[in-house]
Amino acid sequence: MQEKDFEELYAACAPRLVRAVYAVTGDLGDSQDVVNEAFACAWSRRRSFGEVDSPEAWLRTVAMRLAVSRWRRARTGALAWRRHGPPDPVPELSPDSVALVRALRALPEAQRVAVVLHYFYDLPLERIAAETSTTPSSVKSRLFRARASLEHLLTDPVEETTDVR
Repeated sequence: MQEKDFEELYAACAPRLVRAVYAVTGDLGDSQDVVNEAFACAWSRRRSFGEVDSPEAWLRTVAMRLAVSRWRRARTGALAWRRHGPPDPVPELSPDSVALVRALRALPEAQRVAVVLHYFYDLPLERIAAETSTTPSSVKSRLFRARASLEHLLTDPVEETTDVR
């Protein structure tokens, strides 16, 4: 199926499919999402999709199945929530934690990954090197540079005092 044909199919069928799914789900946003997901599925199979006898029927079937799957996931989630109750509250981050995360974001990705794997997960240099497809000496270098940058980023600026006489 050519792109132009697919666009025409979308323009012709999407409104009808949204109305049909909406009649089943009662949620317009979910209906639009499900229909778009069905069209995305058809687009990924566009070579064989052109051979389907009734493309709209195929899309409607896929959209309805997707809607049912969403409903089942939501129902299962609600049942689990009722069974286990709400999750434990997450403690607020301390100002130091916020400052650390902000400083880590300022680092280049390779340095940030090395710091997190080494200091948060206590991984040895060799393991970090294996996981990042680099050498242990590169990991050492990244950690050295990251520590230097973090020292600068996390140090409180020294207030200059003016000598008033």
